[in-house]
Amino acid sequence: MPNPPDLAALLESPLARDRDADSMQRQLHERLKRAILDGRLAPGSRLPGSRALAEALSISRNTVTAAYEHLAAEGYVQPDRQGTRVTELSSPVATTTTTKRPRNKPPDSPTTAHRLASIQPRAAFSEPDATFRPGVPALSHFPATAWRRALDRAIRTASPATLGYGDPLGEPQLRAAIARHLAIARGVRCEPRQVVIAEGAQEAISLCVRLLSNPGETGWIEDPGYRGAKSAMRAGDMHMVPIRVDAEGLNASAEDWQKHPPRLVYTTPSHQYPSGAVLSIARRLALIAEARRHGAWIIEDDYDSEFRHTGEPIGAMQGLVPDAPVLYIGTFSKTMFPSLRLGFLVLPEALLASVRAPLEEMLRGGHRHEQLAMADFIESGQFGRHLGRMRRLYRDRQQALRLALTRHLKVPHEIDGGYCGLHLTVRLPPRFDDRRIAAEALRHQLAPVALSSFALQPLPSDNGLVLGYGNTSVELFEPLVKRLSQLARAAECGDSGSGA
Repeated sequence: MPNPPDLAALLESPLARDRDADSMQRQLHERLKRAILDGRLAPGSRLPGSRALAEALSISRNTVTAAYEHLAAEGYVQPDRQGTRVTELSSPVATTTTTKRPRNKPPDSPTTAHRLASIQPRAAFSEPDATFRPGVPALSHFPATAWRRALDRAIRTASPATLGYGDPLGEPQLRAAIARHLAIARGVRCEPRQVVIAEGAQEAISLCVRLLSNPGETGWIEDPGYRGAKSAMRAGDMHMVPIRVDAEGLNASAEDWQKHPPRLVYTTPSHQYPSGAVLSIARRLALIAEARRHGAWIIEDDYDSEFRHTGEPIGAMQGLVPDAPVLYIGTFSKTMFPSLRLGFLVLPEALLASVRAPLEEMLRGGHRHEQLAMADFIESGQFGRHLGRMRRLYRDRQQALRLALTRHLKVPHEIDGGYCGLHLTVRLPPRFDDRRIAAEALRHQLAPVALSSFALQPLPSDNGLVLGYGNTSVELFEPLVKRLSQLARAAECGDSGSGA
């Protein structure tokens, strides 16, 4: 067995003794561990006795003993009758330093699933309060005091059992409240047992993919359309087929059904994202009929249709006909606030028996007090009153943004986005690079998203900007649109500046 090494030399520098330093025991433990991992303390070498090392380092023997015991508990050293020796280890650090590698060749990248390469990164991150960011509601108008009272009641009245895991499909009170609300507000046909609580619409879409598709099966997605649906299908190893969207929404032809029969069809029929088109009743009924005929399931994402700014609300496709092959998805991210992370999935009655057991294994239940508070918020009428206030606010903001665009966007453009929701889409001629405009806008704390980034197979018409107005004040619209106009002109002429 090798003689004890000179640990005082191996530790490289004296242990720090100032008040803000880690304890002597922790410092000694970390340095010994690092010396073992990087090979400076060879396997089988014997460490000095605790008394000898304590004297060499001028520290307490108890400190050395405690550090040795910690190393032994982790398996770095092995005490025996002759002292303490270093365990035989496969050191990852030592391996990488001794392996010969061609000059200038970087280390091998970690191995990941092939599907990750096909998942498109979202646009550059922007703060929630960045202007014109799509999908963010008016956060400063949320009734935080009323929500806090609902949370307080939920915590005060709930039993200690609510601190444990709940029903994997969600709290019964919230599922019942959602079922009643959807029947009245959206025309959805469902019983509470059909409602599954999820962490937002994205998890609900992913659940649909995991429950209903097999790798290699075909999924239809709107083009341009919601990137989260594409990511969920890619993660499920589905073969995606983009179906173009026009003024009447998803435009699936007989040839599409014949050549690419889908297992899943994702659609946003009440307010297509991002074009704002409404799927016509003729196309809704045809889509349901063809899905039945081909054994396909429709995922209806009703993400922001609570906020319709003109006329009567458009009912959900799910409730059009009995037993429609439609999985209805909703979220509280737009009607409440995004960080709540509560959404829901309404399953067709025909699926309940076959998916209940898998769902109980895939989900664990959680956010129980938030779910109970949300149920109380709905049943007390606070949710309905909040929706009414927000409808008026968003209607006024959309009208103001349309006016600001008409007055101050001094480049050729068309305004899409319908009269619903929290965003407008501004289409630009192809000579204006929408991705360049969006990237430059972010430098000015504006966060519109390039329309072309939503398309799987972009066409020249898929060029423009998606502008969120939900969390942007009306008084900012005119100066912000003027800035966008400058950025667009700069992108057209190829100037690298902002045009300001």
